[in-house]
Amino acid sequence: MNKSVQAATRFRWVIKIGSALLTDNGNALAHDSLDKWIGQIAALRSSGADVVLVSSGAVAEGIQRLGWRERPNTLHDLQAAAAVGQAGLMQSYQARFERFGLQVAQILLVHEDLSSRRRYLNARQTINSLLGLGAIPIVNENDSVATDEIRFGDNDTLAGLVANLVDADKLLILTDQDGVYDSDPRHNPNAKLIRDCNVDDAKLDAAASGSGGALGRGGMQTKVTAARLAARSGTVTVIANGNAENIIERLASGEACGTLLRNKRKPMAARKQWLAGGLKIQGKLLLD
Repeated sequence: MNKSVQAATRFRWVIKIGSALLTDNGNALAHDSLDKWIGQIAALRSSGADVVLVSSGAVAEGIQRLGWRERPNTLHDLQAAAAVGQAGLMQSYQARFERFGLQVAQILLVHEDLSSRRRYLNARQTINSLLGLGAIPIVNENDSVATDEIRFGDNDTLAGLVANLVDADKLLILTDQDGVYDSDPRHNPNAKLIRDCNVDDAKLDAAASGSGGALGRGGMQTKVTAARLAARSGTVTVIANGNAENIIERLASGEACGTLLRNKRKPMAARKQWLAGGLKIQGKLLLD
């Protein structure tokens, strides 16, 4: 969709919520938090905005439902947990959004869905159709079938690519941190929050270094990378603490929260966005 046409109709958000927020230390879905975010998303939708939700949590929910004490290491066990957990995740979303008169729609993707131009365009049209119908598309990686070869890597990356796919105005990545700090706040009590920064600023790479938690695959570096992916379509990214009071409503009203990653790039043409983000580099070098 041409962004100038889109801007004249609806402001479009992609909101990503990670496993650390969605689950209670991996033991179950954090239902109180779900209620809080869904109420704010419903208010955002009723204000006239389009909202696409990228949700983690299927594997963590499956682990809880299967009674496992920790995240498994084998691929097939992870896929089984995802299959069990995705059903519960969508049930929770559907029950809560229905209270606000909103329908949800499940969109499960693997990398092949975006690397194929035909499937990419079909996914975009499907999501646009759902938004036109007033539904909330809920996107997740299809972990029940995904392997390393067809995996996005984490849902932060997926959120950045979805922002390209739907030509979003804003990508909001909700995490359990207040945003990007100039050093790791878990180890440095004097770390300072970076409130406003160019998405391509090199200082973000040093500031965001570190791995993700046990429940998810992404860390702060993947969130910065996702913001740079989203910038290809002219999307502005905010990384903020999902536990902060009324965080979505405050951001929607223009309040400065979290880390705002501005984009000074000229948006790529849609086909170039797909080529840059939808195709994986593959190949082998054989030395005889």
